[in-house]
Amino acid sequence: MALNPFFQQGSSGEQSLVQSLINEQLRMYGVDVHYMPRKYITEKTILKEVSQSTFDDAYPLEAYIDNFDGYGDNPTMLSKFGIQATNEVTLIISKERFETYISPLMKNEANVKLSTRPKEGDLIYFPFGDRLFEIKYVEHEKPFYQLKNTYVYELRCELFRYEDEVIDTGVEEIDDTLEGVEGVDGEVVLPGQGGTQKLTLAGSAVQATAITGIVNGGIQQVFLSNRGNSYTYAPRVAISSAPTGGLTGIGTAYLLGGITVCAGAADINNSKKRVVQSINLVNPGYGYTNNPQIEVFGDGTGVAATSKMENAIVGIVTLTAGGSGYSTTPTITFTAQNGISTVSAAATAIVSTAGTISAIHITHAGAGYTVAPTVTISSPGSAGQGNYSFNEIVTGSVSGATARVRTWSAVTNEIEISNIDGTFKVNEDLTGASSGAVQRIRLIDYTNFDEGYGENDEFELQADAIIDFSEGNPFGQP
Repeated sequence: MALNPFFQQGSSGEQSLVQSLINEQLRMYGVDVHYMPRKYITEKTILKEVSQSTFDDAYPLEAYIDNFDGYGDNPTMLSKFGIQATNEVTLIISKERFETYISPLMKNEANVKLSTRPKEGDLIYFPFGDRLFEIKYVEHEKPFYQLKNTYVYELRCELFRYEDEVIDTGVEEIDDTLEGVEGVDGEVVLPGQGGTQKLTLAGSAVQATAITGIVNGGIQQVFLSNRGNSYTYAPRVAISSAPTGGLTGIGTAYLLGGITVCAGAADINNSKKRVVQSINLVNPGYGYTNNPQIEVFGDGTGVAATSKMENAIVGIVTLTAGGSGYSTTPTITFTAQNGISTVSAAATAIVSTAGTISAIHITHAGAGYTVAPTVTISSPGSAGQGNYSFNEIVTGSVSGATARVRTWSAVTNEIEISNIDGTFKVNEDLTGASSGAVQRIRLIDYTNFDEGYGENDEFELQADAIIDFSEGNPFGQP
């Protein structure tokens, strides 16, 4: 039989009264939380999985804690995967408050997929304990249609496990939940990270300086008549001793191009076996009366070298300051003497991984000097400036690649980035969007670019030592 038409079952007035009473109860007995909608930045095309998301909005909202005995029945535990915090919390929020206050604001956000109700994957900032919880399930039919309507959302949440999400809400107490503590040297230390990449930057730029003198009977240059072959590492160079009262020269060998992919002419099929490119002088020595002999010792064969002795040449080049900020090999020049016929000396600089000049090796000691020439080392270029801020966007000047800053140390000039879009290049400038910091990339550590939460390779190696899958099913053939 139909309901009595003369009685209003679930009229709008009754429903509004119940909703108002619920709202009042939430304000009296609830707690202030922040609702943080997930914004989807990067989405895969096939399975539509999200590889990059951000949380940059936080809406204050009152919520009732439905838990009465702590964070549920799942405490922090020690598992074979380490310490796992499985805390849960159930929060009840007003449906009307969400739909009239939060939902209209979310509609204007392009990267929010669902704005009409709370959705799974969004975050709740819980002020007690300074924690972030992720919504796992939204119950919208409890209580079950009292007066033909629903009035609340029940949010079942689990402790948020941070990966590569960007959290930048502008609310300090929320953002600092992931910033962790400040480590030594002022770098920011995060509790956990997903796929990251470490870059070594040039740092502040300071020009290096050096001095030299002139010697007689020194080695002007070393000549190669045979580059040899099959060297896997730079061979040792031996120079015959100088006469009594003199100083024996010191030489160093360089393999072809200084790169491992170059092949020697006699060993073209083996890319890791190379020829000797040149022999430069760490110290040309002095006091020789004849051309000294050159011997080369290494794992390859066939190198033949000779030297030329000369007077009035430059002696050892001594660094007075190694400078900083060098990302490429600088130019070394020696001043010529006015009115005097000289053969200009030439040298090459050795740049350390820290961006400083560690040594200067002579390729030609010159001739005809009556006074010591001035040594000039070219400038490292524009000086790096500023310090990067946690979570800001950095952009490569040449590649156009972008990323988020995870850690930055002004002492080591190392920056760790995540949420990478594109491929950064060595010797391009890295500019911070909010800090304005600009530093040149010197080195890129590709070995650190992995998924921090993916240990598949390690699991496979450990499993291979226990179970052999090479010949078939280890549990028997059907």
